[in-house]
Amino acid sequence: MVTLASEFINAGTDTTSTALQWIMANLVKYPYIQDRLFLEIKGVVGDYVEEIEEEDLQKMPYLKAVILEGLRRHPPAHFVVPHCVTEDTVLGGYLIPKNGMINFMVADMGWDPKVWEDPMAFMPERFINKAGGGEVFDITGSREIKMMPFGVGRRICPGLGLALLHLEYFVANLIWKFEWKAMDGDEISLEEKHEFTIVMKTPLMAHISPRKS
Repeated sequence: MVTLASEFINAGTDTTSTALQWIMANLVKYPYIQDRLFLEIKGVVGDYVEEIEEEDLQKMPYLKAVILEGLRRHPPAHFVVPHCVTEDTVLGGYLIPKNGMINFMVADMGWDPKVWEDPMAFMPERFINKAGGGEVFDITGSREIKMMPFGVGRRICPGLGLALLHLEYFVANLIWKFEWKAMDGDEISLEEKHEFTIVMKTPLMAHISPRKS
């Protein structure tokens, strides 16, 4: 029981905190993205709201685009839980022998230049349609699979909805309440380090100042 509890606690907290740090690092590295996000939040809630509420998040397509781009560019895990086939299987013209182990390289899928324009760039606008609203993007992979940070199918991460809600809520409030800037003379490094999740090799350090007195 302790082992089982440890698995879902680690999988449900470490992955989200890792994704949050990567997203905030990009908002510090690219202040014009941070500015655009702040203006969207302000346009939704006005000037005098202390905290962004859950119902406000549904009116922020650029926020959702920032979160999706963070998960595409920096998936907390580069692969998912492996599976074995129970019999010889032909998939995409390849023979997978019985008991053969298969996996999906999540990061490589999100960085595929055949699918994503300039895949190593952090561009939230790739998830915004021409009308200005959020793209109807199927992150569950039920229609097509362009990226799968939560896996797909019957064994998709059960915490998908909660993780997205937490990321949207935390990012919105962190940007609404504070201006984030790089430390003087410091360049934000996006170099990776493999631990339980794929973390920043150099943890994010930023100068944070309140936007309101």
